[in-house]
Amino acid sequence: MNRLTPISLIAGVTLALASLGAHAADDAKPKKELTPQQQRMSDCGKQSKGMGKDEKKTFMSACLKGEAASAPTAMTPQQTKMKTCNADYKASGKTGKAEHDKFMKDCLSAK
Repeated sequence: MNRLTPISLIAGVTLALASLGAHAADDAKPKKELTPQQQRMSDCGKQSKGMGKDEKKTFMSACLKGEAASAPTAMTPQQTKMKTCNADYKASGKTGKAEHDKFMKDCLSAK
């Protein structure tokens, strides 16, 4: 049967503590500075939170070129109406593309 001697036990504990200290030193390194393009990507991404897929794609393209200094303007009346109709459809509990299309057509044509 193998028995651990006090010396081998102390050596094992010392090695374990040394490896923990080396790992902690890696975590303490300062983060790498972002390039201007990476910073712009980060800023534009934060501004585009909550946008739809197509809207975000258009916004990000313009923002990364430096054409958009802030978030896009408010929605048009038609976009607002579509958003309201979609919310009403979801609240109705209906499902299916045909039902959705009919509901949206009726909702959007209502005055």
